[in-house]
Amino acid sequence: MCRWLERSCTLADRADASGTKVMVIDDSNTIRRSAEIFLAQAGYQVLLAEDGFDALAKIADHHPDLIFVDIMMPRLDGYQTCALIKKNPKFAATPVIMLSSKDGLFDRARGRMVGSDEYLTKPFTKDSLLKAVSAHMALREQR
Repeated sequence: MCRWLERSCTLADRADASGTKVMVIDDSNTIRRSAEIFLAQAGYQVLLAEDGFDALAKIADHHPDLIFVDIMMPRLDGYQTCALIKKNPKFAATPVIMLSSKDGLFDRARGRMVGSDEYLTKPFTKDSLLKAVSAHMALREQR
């Protein structure tokens, strides 16, 4: 996705991002803030939540187009949060990308079992975060 400062950015690119709502669920203020900055600079509307319980209420109210969720969180972890999102018919098609500092095969498989669409390892880069969003938004538009 482009940034408004980049020369290659077109008006069409900015229009695509402007209406897209991306939620970031993470108990780390640093991770939430980094993701918010990267996504907002690219023109996305950003919704933030500190944990799964906080997120579920916000998801129902704001209907995000894509959700990033940390795996290791207190109260309701990322696997449980993802499973609850995917079990709701209104949000089953919403892409959910798991965030984790663990990069093991078991963690990725468990994420797939609860319905996650992708797995992004922390610490993520700006490019990897934005590529994940644009790839899932492109898939959504093709449907």
